Amino acid sequence: MSGPPCDAQDARGQRGDTPAPAHDGLYAALDLGTNNCRLLVARPTARNFRVVDAFSRIVRLGEGLTASGRLSAAAMGRAVGALEVCAGKISARGVTRMRVIATEACRAAENGDEFCAAVTERTGLVLEVVDRRTEAGLAAAGCAPLVDPTCEGAILFDIGGGSTEVVWLGRRAAGDDGPPRARIRSWASLPVGVVSLAERHGGVKVSRDLFEDMVAEVADMLDGVRQSWGVRQPGRMHLLGTSGTVTTVAGIHLGLDRYDRTRVDGAWLYARDISEVVDRLMGMSFEERVSNPCIGAQRADLVLAGCAIMEAVREAFPTDRLRVADRGLREGMLVQLMRADGVWKRNRGPSLIQPEHRV
Repeated sequence: MSGPPCDAQDARGQRGDTPAPAHDGLYAALDLGTNNCRLLVARPTARNFRVVDAFSRIVRLGEGLTASGRLSAAAMGRAVGALEVCAGKISARGVTRMRVIATEACRAAENGDEFCAAVTERTGLVLEVVDRRTEAGLAAAGCAPLVDPTCEGAILFDIGGGSTEVVWLGRRAAGDDGPPRARIRSWASLPVGVVSLAERHGGVKVSRDLFEDMVAEVADMLDGVRQSWGVRQPGRMHLLGTSGTVTTVAGIHLGLDRYDRTRVDGAWLYARDISEVVDRLMGMSFEERVSNPCIGAQRADLVLAGCAIMEAVREAFPTDRLRVADRGLREGMLVQLMRADGVWKRNRGPSLIQPEHRV
């Protein structure tokens, strides 16, 4: 769950980079999550990549999954419709390398394989259902450039629709003339996301007691993670959040009349800022959440469940600063594909993707 509250087709990229002299074919990264379907198409540059096309649509593939254990026909239809758009963009752009993944909804659903086969038949896309370790590693690879190099590291959390990945990152490592590498010290995946939590507790009318119940549920899951990691001085690190929840909180804090990725991605929020926005959200009616330009109708029933997950992370790892990332799995896929092709190696053969703790 990330980015603007509606379909997005903006071309976005890194400033100041010139096109790379070699390996300059187009790459695509597609992430079909429990809530969203997202695509990036990008071209390598000298030290990073430049996005030339993007697409994002809320499809709620995991709607009703918690209760039924299956993907519904309506949810699958929405997802296939979005994937057809993505397939058309990939074909029209003449993409030479791509990775197409699906996450928690397809992992958990009894009919996940059936759905993946239908996607291939309808769109030609072959979905790779990734495990949680891979998902955590991709999020880390995509967000590594936002780790503050003056800190000891960061606690990255990626709030999805059906799961939440939490990654302990050490000091960021130098890349191979490309983006910084993520240095993963440990990771965990929680079987809870905005869709599953909101379906269990409700997302339209959320009282303070109900909100605290959601926080407590996720906090219980994180307690063992915190103890096993033994993070002794979280104050010397910062939080790094990648999800629609975090970008929404940032947009509201910044007072945006409409979502603006250039102002949100990389922004810093302090603990008092986050608490103030969460209190504001708790005081809003469902209709007020719908009308807020940083939330919208499709997220209004999910945003408080996301805030509950974020608050549980903040309780487990108390730090004063949180950096906002409007990036994640897709950027991680692009970096790994380009690094595997050696696009940032000069006069050297293709590099291998590094071991799981350095992505």
